[in-house]
Amino acid sequence: MPSLQTTADGSHTLYSDRFGVPYHSIHGAVGESRHVFIQAGLRPLLESGQQHVRILEMGFGSGLNALLTELELEKYPGVTVDYYAYERYPIGVEQVAELNYPTVLGVDPERLRALHAAFADPTLPSSSPLHLRPRQVDFLTDADRPYAPDSIDLIYYDAFAPVSQPEFWTPEAMVVCWEALKPDGKFYTYCAKGQFKRNLKTVGFTVVPLPGPPGKREMTSAVKEV
Repeated sequence: MPSLQTTADGSHTLYSDRFGVPYHSIHGAVGESRHVFIQAGLRPLLESGQQHVRILEMGFGSGLNALLTELELEKYPGVTVDYYAYERYPIGVEQVAELNYPTVLGVDPERLRALHAAFADPTLPSSSPLHLRPRQVDFLTDADRPYAPDSIDLIYYDAFAPVSQPEFWTPEAMVVCWEALKPDGKFYTYCAKGQFKRNLKTVGFTVVPLPGPPGKREMTSAVKEV
């Protein structure tokens, strides 16, 4: 079972005994997720005026990215998000209750609990503008994907680091992402490894390095330019 750790910005992360790495940056879990996925990825898309967004997340994990996305939507009334999230090993309700993201973000703990409940049972009623579409299967081999090809606006790629899950950073994995994204769709991740960026380019992505969150010099964005 993953163990609880406190990161530099006071927010929690979990340490995976299975993969030998933390779920988030030790330099700040909330800070990293907000920088990589919300400020760099989601916010510019929302500011463009798009009213319906399709997000694909690889690595639902602690639910932090989904919670931050839901909170960001409060600034854009009327916008809805279909949020397709992959996670082979969901965390338990006890661990969800221990995470301090609601305290750090100043929100009701029910917000985080409800997201994890929806991951476990997507038939539960919800009034949230974020419509969670969970997949507890292998991202690379899923034969029944819940989204259409060429339909995703934005990918949050939050798999464990290449040293722990190398299969998720290969050209083959990037093909799955390419096929999901619509033309001009964008991909964001904390990872900035040289071989990974070369793999993105091999598939056809235009790679755009960006300044990284605290503790990292660089992060990676990529565009499906057709």
